[in-house]
Amino acid sequence: MASKRAAMIFKRCMSSVPGGKPLPVRKPLPYRRVTVLGAAGGIGQPLSMLLKLNPLVSKLSLYDIAGTPGVATDLSHINTRTEVHGFAGDDQLKDALKDADLVIIPAGVPRKPGMTRDELFDINAGIVKKLVQAIAKHCPFALINMISNPVNSTVPIAAEVLKVEGTYDHTRLFGVTTLDVVRARTFYAKAKNLPIEDVDVPVVGGHAGKTILPLFSQATPQVPLSKEEVEELTRKTQDGGTEVVQAKAGKGSATLSMAYAAALFAESCLKAMNGEPNIIGCAYVGSSVTDYPFFASKVELGKHGMVKALELGPISKYEQTCLDEMKDELMGSIDKGVAYVHNTESEKIIESLK
Repeated sequence: MASKRAAMIFKRCMSSVPGGKPLPVRKPLPYRRVTVLGAAGGIGQPLSMLLKLNPLVSKLSLYDIAGTPGVATDLSHINTRTEVHGFAGDDQLKDALKDADLVIIPAGVPRKPGMTRDELFDINAGIVKKLVQAIAKHCPFALINMISNPVNSTVPIAAEVLKVEGTYDHTRLFGVTTLDVVRARTFYAKAKNLPIEDVDVPVVGGHAGKTILPLFSQATPQVPLSKEEVEELTRKTQDGGTEVVQAKAGKGSATLSMAYAAALFAESCLKAMNGEPNIIGCAYVGSSVTDYPFFASKVELGKHGMVKALELGPISKYEQTCLDEMKDELMGSIDKGVAYVHNTESEKIIESLK
């Protein structure tokens, strides 16, 4: 389970702290380079710290428009094996991406109270397009973990950009939906008084509002839930981000829990790259599991990215209804992302002909 993996990471890191119990010497880990784009932000900083604590990360490159040299220097004082470098500004983006095995993108602005999804899209779409163009040029074979919202649109944006650049491979592009899984596990365990480290709940669909569909019918361990409990747990999982924004009185969003979730998924990707078998996690990917061109489901990870997206399996009548009801919103978000890239590319061509 993810919580067990996180505890193991922390235990391994603490082994290097004076007084900590040393762990047995193991064979050297493969050299893995991870780049964080947007590393000076509210998600980027705690995410970067968690990656610095992960022994699977050999080199950590932190990039943002400003502030990253300071973040990198701060993190470099932590006594773990991970080498940290900071990069800032357009002219250093190339160096930040050089030889990256995994690129994680939390760049952009978070959703604020009163901000519409269209407003969020208008700001973050351009940021994502620019960064993905750089990935296509400087590390085209890296796995991409997309965090920048709205993920339902930014992943299609990334896919279309990579297609334009001639480097698209759907097995290497992931929308990080792990926070939805983390929330569903937490709420389910609390509601039924279960040991949280033993709980798992797959979450499918997308990564916004009613497109988030926790499958409590497939939760483990399986305990009876009333219709009312299922509906409440589903609503709570879907509205988790809004709950945090409101609790922070408009002064922040879900940064810490998102960083934790992103670190979990990054670790899964790195383990799979290193050849560890049977690595399964939920992610928003290009797949044929449903009629949607992009859909969040369980995926099996391997050395070069996604091995396959797993079938949904049996779901309840309520879950099927929710799946049907998300269609317009999810397809609308996907189409908007695809159209954004084609519209901006058309504008570029027209401008060049003037």
